[in-house]
Order: sequence, then C-alpha cells, then structure tokens
Amino acid sequence: MTDIANARPAAVITGASEGIGAELARVFAQNGHEVAMVARRGERLAAIADDVAAKGYKRPTVIELDLLADDATDTLALRLADAGLAPQYLVNNAGFGLIGHIASLDQAEQLAMIDLNIRALTALTLRFLPSLTQTKGGVLNVASVASFMPGPGFAVYYATKAFVRSFSEAISYELRPAGVKVSCLCPGPVLTGFQARAGMSFEGLMGAMKPALVPAEEVARQGYEGLMVGKRVVVPGTMNKFMIWSARLSPRAILLPLLGAAQMRRA
Repeated sequence: MTDIANARPAAVITGASEGIGAELARVFAQNGHEVAMVARRGERLAAIADDVAAKGYKRPTVIELDLLADDATDTLALRLADAGLAPQYLVNNAGFGLIGHIASLDQAEQLAMIDLNIRALTALTLRFLPSLTQTKGGVLNVASVASFMPGPGFAVYYATKAFVRSFSEAISYELRPAGVKVSCLCPGPVLTGFQARAGMSFEGLMGAMKPALVPAEEVARQGYEGLMVGKRVVVPGTMNKFMIWSARLSPRAILLPLLGAAQMRRA
C-alpha cells in the first residue's frame, strides 16, 4: 500500500479498452501523464498499453476490472495503491446505452446501465476526491449531446447522461476553490463499439451523417484540452453544437416525436 504523499500522480481512465476511452489514454500519455487504464477486457487494455509504449511514451498501468462489481471502487483503490499511483485526474468514461422501447428492453440491463453510467461514476469521484484535491487535479466525465434532450427510444441512457452533465457542472463550481478542475465531455455519435452494444445501426440517416461525425481521437483531444483549462462543458463538432442549440429552442411537444422517430430509425 502507498499513501497519497508518496505515490506517483496518475490519470485514471475507465472504459479505456476501446473508442473514446482508449484515445483519452493515448492523449494523456502523449502529454506526459502516467496513465492507469481500467476496463473489463484485460487483453484489449494490454494491447493499447503496448501501442502507447511502442510510440515512446510511458506504458500505462493496466487494471482489469468490472466496475459493476459490488467492491469495484475499493478494488480499484487498492490496485492503484499497490502500483504506487494516486489519482490526479479521474476520467469517468465507462458506460453503455440500450436502444429500444423501455418496456421491451431487459430490465436488469437497464438497471445495470444506471449502475455503471451513474452510480460507478459518482462512487469513483467521491472515493478519489481527497487525492484529486491534494494533487490539484481534475475530473473529466464523459456524457453526450443526449444530456441536453429527452430520448424516447433511448430513455434510460439519455437520462443517465443528463445526470452526468448536471453532476459535473455542479461539482465544477463546488471544487474550483480547492483547485480541482471538472469538465463534462459531450460528444455526439462516434463510430466505436458503443453502437453494437446499444443495438444501433448506422444505416439510413445515420449512415448519411458519417462524414460529419467527429472521430474518437479528436473527441479525446478536445476533452483533454478542455479539462486542462477548466472548461465546464466540452462539445466537439459544429453539428453537435447545432443539435444542442436546436433542442434548447424546440418545444418538447415537437422535439419528443422527432427524437423518437430518429431513434427508431437507428435501431
């Protein structure tokens, strides 16, 4: 075990085995941070860590862990301490979504989505707050443009991301006097393994949108840079900013059927 004073400061990134999480691990490493990558798929993590090291950066610490396990927060804290690491930056990227009508989706999976997207994110933030404060670090919570609007056909996922954004904005204000930065990264659709897990298709309308989608590596870069300057909310991409602006101006009576129809075309 290692106490905070004697530990090496690190960026702890959850959901780092692919997509935005993997790119965030690369961006932090490229900017000189020691990185700890956390996810269920240890082999995927090891491959990404090897790739980071092959490019001349410090090899990230790999922590294979299911954040839905009851003791996940304690286990992660112990694994970091055993590695001599103290969280300076916490990147809560782990999460998943499910598309479809709420009544037809599996109840246990929907509750697991809440547990991962909300409970685990909150538990990790609270657990590592003393270390983040002592190291004058920060928290990067990955939400979505979905956090700005209701999501018929994606109801629980959208609701979890609304929590993430609200929570992030509130604690960014609370923690600023302590020198802790908090940013909420709100990407739009990104071509990652998220779509397959959610049951989404990129045919039709979504297929036509592909050229306008922001790549995962660019989302990660903007998220990192936003955190480093203490930007409260980071929305990559002009199209995504326009979507949020439009949603804010549209009456819910109009927005709900439009979003519901769009989600069903993605299912």
